[in-house]
Amino acid sequence: MAQHRTSAASLPEGSVGRAGPWTLANRRGEVKAVSSRCRHQLADLSKGTLDKDGCLVCPWHGSKYDLDSGKMVEGPKGFLFYVGKTPGYTQLVKAYGVVLKLRRRTVRRDGDTLVVE
Repeated sequence: MAQHRTSAASLPEGSVGRAGPWTLANRRGEVKAVSSRCRHQLADLSKGTLDKDGCLVCPWHGSKYDLDSGKMVEGPKGFLFYVGKTPGYTQLVKAYGVVLKLRRRTVRRDGDTLVVE
């Protein structure tokens, strides 16, 4: 399996970044790696943010993912270029997002480098 690396300095606490095909999130000093495509409309999750609960938030429509399980814990707030309420649709996306989890990988520190294995 290929390893992907990035500088630990490029990922301060509370930030989100990328190492190869993986999105990295520094949640309170613990770095997690998940696949980089949102299960809703394939947005690049490495452009997302972490919320106050430590969930990864999609930059397009706000879907939230648990970094430990990869499950979508809150569905999207919009569709295509629309941002707003989508009754029924949001619950449908959340339901399949629980089944179609983000893939996860282990991250280790090697000096000043983060290595996704």
